[in-house]
Amino acid sequence: MWRPAAAAAEETAQTQLHTVEVWPAAHADGPVLLRRSVPCCGPGGPEALWTELTHGDNLSVEMTNSKLKPKSQVDGAEGPDGGWGWVLVLAMFVSTSLVFGLMRSLGIFFVEFVQYFEESAQAISWISSIGLAAQQFFSPLGAALCNAYNTRQVVMTGGFLSGLGLVLASQATCLVHLYLTMGVISGLGWGLVFSPMVATVMGSFTRRRALAVGLGFSSIGLSSFAFNPLFQLLVETYAWRGALLILGGLSFNIIACGALIRPECRSRAPVKVDSQGRLSLSDMLQRVSSYLEVSLLCERPYLTYTLGVTLFNFGYFVPYFHLVAHSRQVGFSEYQAAFIMSAAGVTDIFGRVVSGWFSDLGHFRVIHLLTLWTVLAGVFIMLLPVSSLAGSYAALMMISLLYGFCSGALTSLVFAVMPTIMGVERMMGGLGLLQLIESSAGLLGTPLSGWLRDITGNYVASFMAAGSFVLLGSLAMTTMPHYFSCTEPPPPQRPVLDRSAGTLERLELGRSSESIHQTVEQAER
Repeated sequence: MWRPAAAAAEETAQTQLHTVEVWPAAHADGPVLLRRSVPCCGPGGPEALWTELTHGDNLSVEMTNSKLKPKSQVDGAEGPDGGWGWVLVLAMFVSTSLVFGLMRSLGIFFVEFVQYFEESAQAISWISSIGLAAQQFFSPLGAALCNAYNTRQVVMTGGFLSGLGLVLASQATCLVHLYLTMGVISGLGWGLVFSPMVATVMGSFTRRRALAVGLGFSSIGLSSFAFNPLFQLLVETYAWRGALLILGGLSFNIIACGALIRPECRSRAPVKVDSQGRLSLSDMLQRVSSYLEVSLLCERPYLTYTLGVTLFNFGYFVPYFHLVAHSRQVGFSEYQAAFIMSAAGVTDIFGRVVSGWFSDLGHFRVIHLLTLWTVLAGVFIMLLPVSSLAGSYAALMMISLLYGFCSGALTSLVFAVMPTIMGVERMMGGLGLLQLIESSAGLLGTPLSGWLRDITGNYVASFMAAGSFVLLGSLAMTTMPHYFSCTEPPPPQRPVLDRSAGTLERLELGRSSESIHQTVEQAER
């Protein structure tokens, strides 16, 4: 039964446009809907926006003159697939090159750090591992801040921190300094940049989403091609300290990328306060949970997918940190070793774009294509040390090119699959949680590889273990619900919440669209 909307004063404005929203809230008697009436100026008479959330399905409709419309026709839930979205793709292109492109090229500094600090390969590997783990660990923080405040400010702050960490690292006198600067400070900045940029781009596209993400990520391969010889030249010219100082200056350009994100008109959710005007603890925890999308941890598809991606992460980054050192160990020159990573970066570019374009054609399910590229990437990682055992530079180059293509192809699809699992509305928080969970793999994967190298004296066991983890991740993917179906299941959806201030009323939860129609008719009478 519908209760009166609000005070009589609100019901006298018959010539104004009234928007009435409802959204779910917890109650002792069961699920309920909260109703809010917000008067706004304009012709056309009273209209109402009704949102119904049931246990079995989600339904969003708009009532205008007793006619119901799907949500996608009401508020433009689909992305525009163009316009300012392509500007955001450009911003993502530059920012990801200065995050993961730079991270991939840190192998150039690996040998310099080993020689300067006279430490083991395992100890030096912790620098890049802490940076990668910090980027993933702080991604939920970036997502929550974006949900609570403003994406533009969060990304610009991340750009400043990423550059600051590298500038401070140029003055390091021991490994602990590098752990804190290149690892924690820069990693925090990368975490505030990556997830918000990816979620912003994905929210701006629907039909061309995989292509847009692939184009944005293609900069990682391009920067890998350009950064490896560039960093080697900077190290030889200015030593590693001068090179890190220059990289810090480059990273400050992420601030300009963040400035391209348009400010969002984000309103605050109404929360309960006590008699003294303080937020209750339960409502504060509920708000934080909604920002982080913690409810995803109770959904099997999300948990299964997260497990697979975490296993990927154990081995995916190992070649980028240790392939240069492996190439130099088997007898190739510094520039030959650097060029191997650069060549892999070129095929990485093509892999990301081709994979995104082919996925958008719709001939195969995205999850199936992701599994294919992941299996091939794992096999080629295991073949990298085998191809160089005989000292053949051509064989190592060929396998590196194939690995670069497959690793680039799977990266675009890893994120393109996520909207089919959680829906676009929860992308920001879901991506942050995914990065947090897989941060443990990013933290341990590269040191494990360095530890195996210290024990065996070469990198053969390191690459074998890395490839095995990637293959295990592919196997985990096959346990997802509806994996063997040839058609894409409908993406989960939830009501879009408008949390602007207004008059709240509790409404009983309707069980079907029929009850919504009956309630609308009663409200009109």
